[in-house]
Amino acid sequence: MKFFIANDVLLVILGVSICAFNGVIAVDTQLLFQTFQLVPDVLTNAPDSLLSAKFNDVNVNFGKELTPTQVKDPPTLNWNSQDTDFYTICMTDPDAPSRQNPTVREFLHWLVVNVPGSDLSRGETLAAYVSSAPPKDTSLHRYTLLVFRQPSRISFESEKYIPNNTREGRKNFSIQKFADKYNFGAPVAGNMYQAQYDDYVPIVSKQLDGQ
Repeated sequence: MKFFIANDVLLVILGVSICAFNGVIAVDTQLLFQTFQLVPDVLTNAPDSLLSAKFNDVNVNFGKELTPTQVKDPPTLNWNSQDTDFYTICMTDPDAPSRQNPTVREFLHWLVVNVPGSDLSRGETLAAYVSSAPPKDTSLHRYTLLVFRQPSRISFESEKYIPNNTREGRKNFSIQKFADKYNFGAPVAGNMYQAQYDDYVPIVSKQLDGQ
């Protein structure tokens, strides 16, 4: 996304240029992804546009810290979609089990394919949504939300469905490799929040253990 400058209001936060006008903020999304090292940790190329994401009544502001409790349910998403196109939605954690030692990078939290336009309810879920669950004492994790435009409606019969009560198929996932496999190209929109351990994490861990 190109920025705009209005009323000579220009802010610089964390080295990322942000422009504001009448309460509307435009950001250089590609620069944000690079600043937070999501390129190259997650993607080869960053999206052009910022994905609008909201967990219940909590908006996702890029890089803002949210709690696992706040994100226990799937978010609502909005992006510049076309009704005739199909999209893939992903939420992934490149910092598993920690950013300092990401031996199971990435951990897949959500994957929905063949979404017509922006109607997630009509998409095909390949990985059921699981809340953020960063282990204790592993500091902040970068939970990355991405939207890819598919070249067409695709058969994903070779992909195994992952329910919300298992880690199988979630560890060492790569959304970049998945996108390359199905010729998605770069994501069209993305966002990211950070989270660290809270009291909801043990509940998620038990869920993933099938308990």
